[in-house]
Amino acid sequence: MTSVRLENISKAFGSTLALKNINLTINEGEMFFLLGPSGCGKSTLLRAIAGLHQPTTGRIYFGEKDVTDEGTDKRSAVMCFQSYALWPHMTVAQNVAFGTEIQGASKSEQHRKVDEVLNLVQMQTYADRKPNQLSGGQQQRVALARAIVVRPDVLLLDEPLSNLDAKLRLDMRSEIRRICRSAGLTTVYVTHDQKEALSIADRMAILNAGELEQLGPPQEVYLRPKNKFIANFMGETNFVEGRVVTGSGGKVVVDTPLGRVTAVEHLPRDLSAGTSVTVSIRPEVINLENAPSHAANVFEGMLHHTIYLGEFAQHLVNAGADKSQTLKVYELNPHFVARDEESEPVKLWFDEKDVVVLTD
Repeated sequence: MTSVRLENISKAFGSTLALKNINLTINEGEMFFLLGPSGCGKSTLLRAIAGLHQPTTGRIYFGEKDVTDEGTDKRSAVMCFQSYALWPHMTVAQNVAFGTEIQGASKSEQHRKVDEVLNLVQMQTYADRKPNQLSGGQQQRVALARAIVVRPDVLLLDEPLSNLDAKLRLDMRSEIRRICRSAGLTTVYVTHDQKEALSIADRMAILNAGELEQLGPPQEVYLRPKNKFIANFMGETNFVEGRVVTGSGGKVVVDTPLGRVTAVEHLPRDLSAGTSVTVSIRPEVINLENAPSHAANVFEGMLHHTIYLGEFAQHLVNAGADKSQTLKVYELNPHFVARDEESEPVKLWFDEKDVVVLTD
């Protein structure tokens, strides 16, 4: 296992700056995700780590070794692309063995390594099949086995599940994590799928327009976004504009169209009265059941539309003194249902610790 360190990495394609001064360290054995919208630079950064793109500025280190000027054949990193690129005329075992042949391993060593990784990806019974005899998920396992068999220091995955159907993607998430963990690999994984990243990443970096916006564990990035872009990109949220009434003593009170919203302050800052802010409230933290007596954020609303999905429902609620603020509310095991032509008065509340106050 090895760490990957990026120092001041920038990449220009002509006059377009695809990456802007990226600094981050990926720890040994970490499942690290690069996430962001299309065109944000995540695949460009992955290719720079692989040696497929030369950075315009900055240095790349594998452990303490500077690999910036080394080609792909000189750095111990293997990349799996969106297409599995399996040779159709070869069997599963022959596909997996290819890298060990290039390394000059003996036939007995090739067989040993192939058996080992096919067992790891649970494809040992398919060794003699051709790729066209496999499902998409099975082909993905073979592509991973072919990458792992050469024992790279770093495994690079470029949207590896993008060609699979929704259910198979869900099944393969935990399998990829298990395989990479069992193989002891430092893994850098690019995806645009937030749920995929949240479910299996150790840490993630969110990129936007070539810049690193936020870095941290999934729960921290989701629950404590640093700005509106992160809050919006990482899932559904309600943005409510307001002005600070008071912003010290560990809590922030904000005047909004809903009324006064109280938030627990999670950042070491003091917000002065009158500061314009945006309050972010995730739909799943808003409750339609009776509020406890100590609840700080309790508001009247009119539930006017529901999308019923069985185990949960997506509601739209107009709230505030003049009912001008529309909130999305997710209700698990729903009891409230309203159609377009109906409306129902409700009380909604949310805990102050679930409110995020954003200044940009």
